[in-house]
Amino acid sequence: MANLSSAIDSVFWDHNLSSPQTLEGTARSVPGEPFPVDGARASRSHRIQQLSLLREGFPLGVIPAFAPSSDKRLGSFSLNSLLLSPSSSNWWAGLVGQFKPKKLFADIKTSISKAEEWDLQLFKDTTKHIVDKSLYSVGLWTQIALGSSSSLLLSAERLGDKEGIRKKLMFVHPLEKHDLTVEAAWPDLFLDHKGRFWDVPESLNFDISSLAPETTGLHYRFAVHKSKGHPQQVNAAETSGDAPPASLFPGLCAKAAVSYKASKDLWRPKEKDDNAKEEEEDDDDDESPVFLPYDIRLKEPHAAVSGIVGSTLAAWITGRDTKRRSPISADAFGSACCTFQKGRFSKLYGDLTRVDARVDVSSASALAKRIFHAIKRSSGSNKTDDDASGSPRLSLIFQQQVAGPIVFKVDSQFEVGAGKYGAQMEDLIYSLNYSLRLLESGKVVAWYSPKRKEGMVELRVFEF
Repeated sequence: MANLSSAIDSVFWDHNLSSPQTLEGTARSVPGEPFPVDGARASRSHRIQQLSLLREGFPLGVIPAFAPSSDKRLGSFSLNSLLLSPSSSNWWAGLVGQFKPKKLFADIKTSISKAEEWDLQLFKDTTKHIVDKSLYSVGLWTQIALGSSSSLLLSAERLGDKEGIRKKLMFVHPLEKHDLTVEAAWPDLFLDHKGRFWDVPESLNFDISSLAPETTGLHYRFAVHKSKGHPQQVNAAETSGDAPPASLFPGLCAKAAVSYKASKDLWRPKEKDDNAKEEEEDDDDDESPVFLPYDIRLKEPHAAVSGIVGSTLAAWITGRDTKRRSPISADAFGSACCTFQKGRFSKLYGDLTRVDARVDVSSASALAKRIFHAIKRSSGSNKTDDDASGSPRLSLIFQQQVAGPIVFKVDSQFEVGAGKYGAQMEDLIYSLNYSLRLLESGKVVAWYSPKRKEGMVELRVFEF
């Protein structure tokens, strides 16, 4: 079933999305805004851990990625590789390198075309292009186990086309029925619903959440977020001049949310009792092959509906002088999802077709305000409401088995009530997934977003 936990994540500060904008490979969705399409969500494993596994399947351990650069001469294409990865029983470290070849090839081509003859000076000019520091980025990560379950992660990145170092500290402590996370970043990267990236100079997050229910039940979270400094758009070459999202301005905010999730099967094959299974085994040919599913979360054909409703309460303790946000606010949110799957994803061909359709309302108050303004416009008023959270979002996810463990997937998201035809596409992501039976529910994903002009290869576990 499509991930309904996004509904409660979208109003918080830690909805992590896959992104090749940094070596870490993740960005946060802007809190309070509609979140980008689910197809770009990262797995729980860190990017450096993914690279250590993925490099075994790529020539020389080099993994490609696409991401817009602030300097257009560098291009979008980059090559990433894990250079070092020492480890022990309770500690590991890793060094990641990134290389952007477009500018190097262009500069060498220009130097050769202008040279009158091949000489020592041409060789020196070529060498200068190779050592241009803007072409290279490097990231260092280390994780230390603190006891049996807690861990501390430290990271530092130096991006070649930018000044300064990107640093992050994360402390994770799983409890019996909750997860505790403390995270600080200088700067922190955010992604808004329009596909723009924002750097917040300083960010500190404290989050405690109950374990999300699998089918039906309550889920609650409490978080405190502090930010400092004026947000800056990352892909400066494509800066539109729009103001940063209000929730990213400096201040200290406390937020709580509670939600209830429910699901119902419209159709699902009935499980056979033990006697029926024994009779079927006796009737089956001993030489008939037994196919295990490529992904245990996609092993049953079914049709189901699910939904989630919840409410939030937020209070800005400092930073109340920003006119674009209320010091204290309460709101409601919800999602509804319909899923249909044909096939058990165990045969070589034609054994998986899946469609997920989900409608998300991230702010009930903003939706009511938008409807009120629409009624006023129909009566002659010109007043409009530009609050992005006021429009419901429709997400459509289509998956089709190509051959064996390979699945083609299309994720799309539409803003309902906008555009000429009553819905406007906000994001579209194409991906090829290669499921790994040994991981039970793991896959290698190669995805690309034409709108954001981003793409990467990553490893995801227990996600579809």
